[in-house]
Amino acid sequence: MNFSQPFKLSGLLGRFSPDGKCLASCVQYRLVIRDVDTLQILQLYTCLDQIQYIEWSSDSLFVLCAMYKRGIVQVWSLEQPDWHCKIDEGSVGLVASCWSPDGRHILNTTEFHLRITVWSLCTKSVSYIKYPKACQQGIAFTKDGRYMALAERRDCKDFISLFVCSDWQLLRHFDTETQDLFGIEWAPNGCVLAVWDTCLEYKILLYSLDGRLLSTYRAYEWSLGIKSIAWSPSSQFLAIGSYDEKVRILNHVTWKKITEFEHPAIVTNPKTIVYKEVEKSPSVETERLSFPPRALTSSLFSTPSKYDISEVPVSLQCVKPVADKANPKIGIGMLAFSPDNCFLATKNDNIPNAVWIWDIQKLKLSVVLEQLGAIQSFQWDPRQPRLAVCTGNSKVYLWSPAGCVSVQVPMEGDFQILSVCWHSSGDSLALLSKDNFCVCYLEREEAK
Repeated sequence: MNFSQPFKLSGLLGRFSPDGKCLASCVQYRLVIRDVDTLQILQLYTCLDQIQYIEWSSDSLFVLCAMYKRGIVQVWSLEQPDWHCKIDEGSVGLVASCWSPDGRHILNTTEFHLRITVWSLCTKSVSYIKYPKACQQGIAFTKDGRYMALAERRDCKDFISLFVCSDWQLLRHFDTETQDLFGIEWAPNGCVLAVWDTCLEYKILLYSLDGRLLSTYRAYEWSLGIKSIAWSPSSQFLAIGSYDEKVRILNHVTWKKITEFEHPAIVTNPKTIVYKEVEKSPSVETERLSFPPRALTSSLFSTPSKYDISEVPVSLQCVKPVADKANPKIGIGMLAFSPDNCFLATKNDNIPNAVWIWDIQKLKLSVVLEQLGAIQSFQWDPRQPRLAVCTGNSKVYLWSPAGCVSVQVPMEGDFQILSVCWHSSGDSLALLSKDNFCVCYLEREEAK
């Protein structure tokens, strides 16, 4: 495993291009495009203000930079560096911006969610979509890029509009049986749209492409409900994480629950492997250094760690949530399926130092990773069942069915990894901290 030198970064804005050839990163108001293999700078663009969001177009030819404070979006071309595009929303402001799947239209959501403006880079035409709902996840595109679902709110009721992305014509418009719709997400095959309600009510609705309600699922009433959802890559399973610290798995045939995964503070099953991160004792050589060199005083000199396999039963560190605050730290806040549909990784927010890995073929808990620090993020390798985890320190943790490893990033200074981002090949990943990023290259043997 090899690491690049660190590069400056702002706002955790580092993204690999969809074709895997370039890496975009932001340093305040500058957009830097690097070659993935050499990390040499290919293009350097200067924006009008500090960049708050970036997104690659689907064909990797353009990069969108949003400056929400100024209500401005700037678009840069990799093929024609002199070409540039500026979209100014003016007094209506800007709270969100994204590409359409064709990479030639930009959808801007104005302040107070008054409307969505669709800008065409080809014809310079402008279209407006009224009544977008102010919710966490109100726009969803099918994976093939043909359709867009939009959550709307009008006359105190929730609606879904389905649009054809090629010409933005309205395909279907229907109301949803939700009190306060919170999010929408297409199944990867584009046949089913999941719609879920506010956390005050446990309710998930499944609609077909022609707007028919296929099924409604409610696990319980009168308590905080859904916190997160994830579709399996095959669209066969829908995982629903909730505030009661459970994940429920629905099947795609009957949309009924096939199992539920609990996240207790004590792991008792002897067939579950618990990897516990422990600090290694310092070596004799480093103990003898009364005045270590400056390079060693940073993360190079930080305490290395390793994994021990704990004997069950194992008690995990539990945090009691604050009862009188909104969005309590309890329940399943993160969940993600592996690309081969074989595993599901989850995090229970009131057991912040643990990642739970479930075997989907056997429908049982396979592994628990117990870390020394709170989990910041995790992400699956896009090519194989391998999970990268970070906990806000200078280490990256990798799990695969073969085992688990803790790797110290050899970086000078304070390098606290807050996010990880895999390259599409699975051969490398970007490690992002508040002020810097580096690229971790996996050996070919490791990558297989």
